[in-house]
Amino acid sequence: MTSTPTRAAGLPPSAPERSAVSVGTPVRRAAAALSFRNIGAVYVWLVIIALFSVWAPDTFPTTVTVRQVLNGNAVAGLVALSVVPPLAARVFDLSVAYTMSLTSVLTARFLVSAGLGPGAAIALAMTAALLIGVVNGIVVVVLRVDSFIATLATGALIQSLITMVTNDSSITGVQLLAEPFASIAQLDVGGITLPVLYLLLAALAIWFLLEHTATGRRLYATGFNADAARLQGVRTDRLRFLTLVASALLSGFAGVVFASSVGSGSPTAGTPYLLSAYAAAFVGATQLRAGRFNAWGTVLAVLLLGTGITGLGLATSAQWAASLFTGSVLIVALVLTGGRIALPAALRRRTGTRPAPATDKEI
Repeated sequence: MTSTPTRAAGLPPSAPERSAVSVGTPVRRAAAALSFRNIGAVYVWLVIIALFSVWAPDTFPTTVTVRQVLNGNAVAGLVALSVVPPLAARVFDLSVAYTMSLTSVLTARFLVSAGLGPGAAIALAMTAALLIGVVNGIVVVVLRVDSFIATLATGALIQSLITMVTNDSSITGVQLLAEPFASIAQLDVGGITLPVLYLLLAALAIWFLLEHTATGRRLYATGFNADAARLQGVRTDRLRFLTLVASALLSGFAGVVFASSVGSGSPTAGTPYLLSAYAAAFVGATQLRAGRFNAWGTVLAVLLLGTGITGLGLATSAQWAASLFTGSVLIVALVLTGGRIALPAALRRRTGTRPAPATDKEI
């Protein structure tokens, strides 16, 4: 009776085994990278494109629509990216829409009424955004007020300041349409405007911060389990403070870009972007880095939402359809991420959900 020889434990694999492993590993990695779980939004995006191409064949599947989606959603993408760093640290900043509106009207007012140059007007407006970020940081981190409530309250204060400055009327003037301020958002290359470049640069910076720096790992560790991160020596309070400052600066810059794009300072410039920003951030958390808020997933979600809204507009649907579409996508994203993204403390107390523990590797 003979027996089949087997490889002794601990011996290296034979050449055929090594070849099978080397071939199988890239295939498995490619399959995982292209899986619906990893890039499901891409497949949904393709379905949306196919649907509207059939629904509005004369207007939707054109290069004009492509440029419209990119140019029309660049500002929305900047606002969406502004909430990614705070969310990564498990902090909500609901004041981003009001910060955007404030920098929009302040830039316009400094240009039109004060007669300042574009550089000085933008610098003063961004200083106001910086102060908002500092105030948010003090209220949330130092005074220990829940970020959801705190930033909603500061948003209300900002709105009162906007009303005081504008009397709820848009600020217009030839200075906003003149160079070089107009070129900040209206200059284009091949039909693609500069805000698209700003969006890509902001996404690249946030991606590098979160994925390739120790600070990014500490931000994620703070978001997953702040107590465990603190015990590992992570300065969680400082990180949360800085994310709120960064959020205010990026949303403030979005307000400046918006003012340059439309040629006016609107007291309600940021209001339509708040829901879409959080919808994009939560949808983005289901993509590429599932369970983690990330930059490129957010950009992908912005384009998905923008394509759907643009398609609804071209298909002459009802005015309420865009809000219905955005809200539905946000609900679906929350359902998909509910088991993988830790909720803020106030919501955890209501649902009984505990955050995922942080590991030393993440810190």
